[in-house]
Amino acid sequence: MTAAVIDQATHLRSLMETTGPATSAAAAPRRRAAVVAITSGKGGVGKSNIAVNLAIKLSMAGKETILLDADLGLANADVLCNMDLKSNLSHVINRTKSLQDVIAHGPGGFGLIGGASGLARMADLTDNDRQRLVDAMAELEQRADVILVDTGAGISPNVLTFTRAADHVLVVTTPEPTAITDAYAVVKVITRQAAADGNAHDGTHRRISLLVNQVRSAGEARVVHERIAKVAKQFLNVKVFDAGYVLSDEAVPNAVRRRTPFVVGSPRSAASQCIAHLAMRLEQGVAAAPMSTGGFFERMGRWFRR
Repeated sequence: MTAAVIDQATHLRSLMETTGPATSAAAAPRRRAAVVAITSGKGGVGKSNIAVNLAIKLSMAGKETILLDADLGLANADVLCNMDLKSNLSHVINRTKSLQDVIAHGPGGFGLIGGASGLARMADLTDNDRQRLVDAMAELEQRADVILVDTGAGISPNVLTFTRAADHVLVVTTPEPTAITDAYAVVKVITRQAAADGNAHDGTHRRISLLVNQVRSAGEARVVHERIAKVAKQFLNVKVFDAGYVLSDEAVPNAVRRRTPFVVGSPRSAASQCIAHLAMRLEQGVAAAPMSTGGFFERMGRWFRR
């Protein structure tokens, strides 16, 4: 690494400071958080690892960041961070804890809301239970700059509830043929669902972007993105944005074994630099323009009530 290489953390911090909302003498109402749903067509592509390390990078850059582990039944963000959560969203649903009680401080300063297998019974909750949970979580949108939602893999109703209400859906895949096929399936289902809801993916509302994980080169990632983007444009008439890639890096499995996120344990690794680029891309394409049709949890509440 030469002196000409830009310090990614400094660059990201500077970018976020200069692209933040303008200030004035009169205090303006704080805009709500931008919400990014991170999903994948199949498990094992590194989605949760991406979510955790992205949350840390955004938080270290000065963004108030909250990670909601909504991978129902398989929540593991706490394991990746070596955290022992005493409570999670199931306690909020059961009325034994408030939302504030279940927010834990993760590495780098982000707030972690742990999920639980009990959350998979969301469809069985009463209307009052659902609304109470949505109302409690809606408070987060006034406190945070960015809310990352780590959904489950696949196209189950629980996953789609989160993706249909987010400002931006980040689909994670790998170069494996099965992962590429499943990633496109997710894009197709999200797009068709948006059409059924009366929403268009025209770049002015919810965005869908693709992140290619565990690639050997930028060229390999470009081929994967172009393949999915071309088919999505041709058959779905939707633009799939390029969120970049994360290089295959031994620092990543080492970090998982140590239960220390790689942007913390190996900040100068190739994978960490890729996460910094991802954070910058999301800041440029998401945080500046959240959807105007109500907050994330307000929209999510509407889907619950259907």
